[in-house]
Amino acid sequence: MSLTHFVSADGSHVLFSPRANQYLLVNSEGTSVSTSSPDVAAKGSGSTVSAVLGTIRFKINKYLVLVTKHEITGSIMGKKIAKVVSHKVYPLGNESLSKKDAEESNYLSLLEQHLNSASLFFSIDNAYDLTNSLQRQLANGVKTYDTRFFWNHYLSEELVAAGANAFVTPTIYGYFEEHSTEFKGHQKLDFALLTRRAWARAGTRYFRRGIDEHGNVANFNETEQIVTTSNNKIFSFLQTRGSVPVYWSEINDLKYKPNLAISSRPSQDATAKHFEEQVKLYGENYLVNLVNQSGYEKPVKDAYEEAVRTLSPSLAEKVKYIYFDFHHECSKMRWDRVKLLLDHLTQIGFTNDNFFAYDINSNTVTHVQDKVVRTNCMDCLDRTNVVQSMLGRWVLQKQLEVTNYLTTPGQAWEIIDPSFNLFFQSFWADNADAVSCAYSGTGALKTDYTRTGKRTKMGALQDLNNSITRYYLNNLRDGHRQDAYDLFLGNYRPFRDSRQSPFVDKRSPYIQLLPYIIGASFFVLLSLLIYPSGSLLSWKNILIVSGCLYLFLKNTTYLIKNGYQFVDWPRLVPLDFLKRTEEFTPDGKFVGIKYEEHENYKTSKKQI
Repeated sequence: MSLTHFVSADGSHVLFSPRANQYLLVNSEGTSVSTSSPDVAAKGSGSTVSAVLGTIRFKINKYLVLVTKHEITGSIMGKKIAKVVSHKVYPLGNESLSKKDAEESNYLSLLEQHLNSASLFFSIDNAYDLTNSLQRQLANGVKTYDTRFFWNHYLSEELVAAGANAFVTPTIYGYFEEHSTEFKGHQKLDFALLTRRAWARAGTRYFRRGIDEHGNVANFNETEQIVTTSNNKIFSFLQTRGSVPVYWSEINDLKYKPNLAISSRPSQDATAKHFEEQVKLYGENYLVNLVNQSGYEKPVKDAYEEAVRTLSPSLAEKVKYIYFDFHHECSKMRWDRVKLLLDHLTQIGFTNDNFFAYDINSNTVTHVQDKVVRTNCMDCLDRTNVVQSMLGRWVLQKQLEVTNYLTTPGQAWEIIDPSFNLFFQSFWADNADAVSCAYSGTGALKTDYTRTGKRTKMGALQDLNNSITRYYLNNLRDGHRQDAYDLFLGNYRPFRDSRQSPFVDKRSPYIQLLPYIIGASFFVLLSLLIYPSGSLLSWKNILIVSGCLYLFLKNTTYLIKNGYQFVDWPRLVPLDFLKRTEEFTPDGKFVGIKYEEHENYKTSKKQI
């Protein structure tokens, strides 16, 4: 049910929830809830909004964030799930002052950037808890939201403190789609895929890697595959993905391959915290590592194996490590060989009957999932997506067998019903793109295989395009995107953390101007070669060409050697691998700041 929104003459905002029969008053001082309409004069008639994401305070003003439009993407157990389509940010104070202040305007821009790019989902009327899996809700009796996946948790703090629970809308960042079909043309079947992204250590591909001291890993996602049969049996299968849980990073320097660094800081305690939580939440963990065993990625593989080897004996019993050389086993586009991994999992104890089952008619739990597969590659995106979709397919096979949708055990369901297989593949490919866009800025690689079951030349070309786009975004745009994450999630709070504007570029004037010098010299050189004034070989033209060529080559060489100085680094929250060093002239005059690796993250490459 939608909310009615009024703007008061004094700039306050009033929302009415028909379901709870409550009013919410939000202004710059705080919020209040009542069952009678607040005594404020409204400006114009009320409008309809979908949900309240919450409030956020920057340096000057506080802002109210509302969902103004949504679309239903499916339902779970008859409860509708919606995707945020549009939003509106309302200032709760002096709007003109906010617009005049450059720092405040930058914060607003970051907030809009995050809201425009994030794929956010919520349950209509909070009828379903999207933050918790079916098993946690129905078998474990969990009644509170899982804050790991409560994406607007920070924005909801003021509402919760005011007791405005009827207006709190827990929202997840990820993916949800549900489809009703008829298996083999006559048996009703509902299929849904849901991914929840954790907000702890959330961020972009190269600025959030590895683990933090609390055991949180980058790009942690929980994916739940839900199947409902015609006789109201519902099945859920959970998988997780997350960055290799040690201190490591890839440090951008404008080269295609960043500088890979394993921190010298011991990570055993953090790794143990991570797996203790994972075992507590999911039971036995089967760690599928897809990182290459040679070349550039090898140090990450070795660090992961060392971290698992040093776990305590009691914890190690619950954590089973599996290495699968994805690129070797699946070389020459033999993606079907991922099935070798399934055989390995079966041999060490993870079978495809490990899922949650519930009888809706009798409200009875008939089976629980007490093990989980945690998959990772370097980014936990492309190879991970292929493997997770294969695991989902494998488990679905068993579920269709036990419900007699497949009358002969061993019949491949994708052959029995190719049309159902097409949208199964489409869901998993769309899920892959959603997770990848959140982390890398582009859709996933290898989704032609996930979507069609085949590797194609067009898919390979699309992968090339995505790889080039990722390079550009990750080096020259992701600093702003990381800042948008940290601002929205409350990792940086301007009213508390900002003493001077973090958006002022403090690099030396030469560093700031160098890209423009390169561009200008190249443009003049190109123009003169194409449209020379008189003879190209005249002494005047030769002098100009030589000067432009010298400037272009000299400054381009400097840029390549000093790549760290030209990456779009985040400005709000310091990176654990990066150090900002202030530079001064011999007489003590400040020149600017210089970026370099932190002592714990030295790479084998020559230092800048």
